[in-house]
Amino acid sequence: MEQLIVIAGSVTAIAGAAAVILKIVRYFQAIVEGIRCQLRTDMLRTYYRHKDDKRIRQYEKENFEHNFNAYAALNGNSFIRDIHEEVKKWEVVS
Repeated sequence: MEQLIVIAGSVTAIAGAAAVILKIVRYFQAIVEGIRCQLRTDMLRTYYRHKDDKRIRQYEKENFEHNFNAYAALNGNSFIRDIHEEVKKWEVVS
């Protein structure tokens, strides 16, 4: 009987720990999604600001590249990869 109580207590502790871990994982997933959204928004803002003349300032291009690298590391989608390929072809101005 005592072994059953010990097992039940262990199962309860493991279930509680699993619930806490799941909550932490969901929290970090939400943070990653928020960061990915912010990066995407910033890159699209730059893209739409310059897409007609296809010219970009050097510092904006550098920021775009940094944002893209972070976005790709966070498993961003192919839509931004296509935008990135287009921006890479633009003229860079000082």
